[in-house]
Amino acid sequence: RDVTFFSPRLIQRLTPKSWPQACGEPMVTRKFLENYSCDQVRYLARSFGVPGDHTGQMSHGIRMPYGGCGVVTPFNFPLEIPALQTLSGLFMGNQMTAKADEKVQLCMEQFIRMLHHVGLPKTDIDLIYCKGPVMNKLLVEGKSRMTLFTGSQHVAEKLCADLQGRVKLEDAGFDWKVLGPDVGDFDFVAWQSDQDAYAFSGQKCSAQSMLFVHENWNKAGVVERITELASKRNLGDLTIGPVLTWSTERILAHTKACLEIPGASLAFGGVPLEGHSIPARYGAVRPTAVRVPIESLKDPVAFKMAGTELFGPFQVIVDWKEGQLPLVLELLNAMEYHLTAGVVSNDVRFLNEVMANTISGTTYGGIRARTTAAPQQHWFGPSGDPRAGGIHTPEAIKLCWSSHRELIYDHGPVGAEWTGAQS
Repeated sequence: RDVTFFSPRLIQRLTPKSWPQACGEPMVTRKFLENYSCDQVRYLARSFGVPGDHTGQMSHGIRMPYGGCGVVTPFNFPLEIPALQTLSGLFMGNQMTAKADEKVQLCMEQFIRMLHHVGLPKTDIDLIYCKGPVMNKLLVEGKSRMTLFTGSQHVAEKLCADLQGRVKLEDAGFDWKVLGPDVGDFDFVAWQSDQDAYAFSGQKCSAQSMLFVHENWNKAGVVERITELASKRNLGDLTIGPVLTWSTERILAHTKACLEIPGASLAFGGVPLEGHSIPARYGAVRPTAVRVPIESLKDPVAFKMAGTELFGPFQVIVDWKEGQLPLVLELLNAMEYHLTAGVVSNDVRFLNEVMANTISGTTYGGIRARTTAAPQQHWFGPSGDPRAGGIHTPEAIKLCWSSHRELIYDHGPVGAEWTGAQS
């Protein structure tokens, strides 16, 4: 029991996660290690051969490591992201230097100490405690061959320029969910929407940022049900808690700005938490949603405001009606980031229409569709960008941590008809 609970307890010492949220990281990490246990890592580097155009010629495609690589990860997943990405790079034969956010680095340190205990050579992974500018200097001057960065868009763009494009990015996500015309499994859909928007106080790159609610769901009262669920979140069990990157003042200012969009109204929240000692530098607000009519988002200024990612317990609810799907799709594709998405419907034609006309990298479809909590067997990463990185799957590991190399063997013999004619 003490061993099982060590990692979740450590995560809770470093981040304000509820117990179920804290337990999720070691569970996914354990299953990831099970997936690549025994001899499975060998098959990540599986090669292939193609016959040549004469006897003795054969081309072989192989996966090659980059060499010295870096991993830079944020505070919100102290174990899962740095552990999985660092090991993924190691699986493909790279020398890894890892930096988790300095506020939560202790978790990654303990994980590496565990790896040493079970036999990992101590020369395989370098771990550095430092702030961002120091790691940036190390990557540039050390000529990192490839760096996987998970975090803010601003830092991602700086790294991309400084490292001359030798990066893979799991950067910001302003993630959407569409509730389709067919209403079903009402309580589950409402619960999942509450989870996607407000678990870990919305501090996930996959958190539901904009919920498009079809008129049929409105008639069924889904927003009222989400309001009821959100109201139950409290500091006592950390189902709501401190926001580490946005202050209360800044969150409330953004909420006020969204409410100035024509037709906007406050669905719920929009007030500070009470009865706590959270420092003013952090955010402490009730789960919040601003409701906006879809017609208002035709205005680019309004859309930009509504589409600003707030890394906290905040979402925009957009009402839409039958016949407005083309406008919904236009807005979805106008968003800047394309990480995760959910299409809540069992109407196959509706699902096909939305999925065929959007590009989010990890898109869930069906009545149980969500945006968060990708398990270890799912690719998780953005789409529509050649720098997009991924996590979990063999495809993600090979894409991020190796490059293709072609070896062409041409042993002969030289044909008797060869004349040596020049061309």
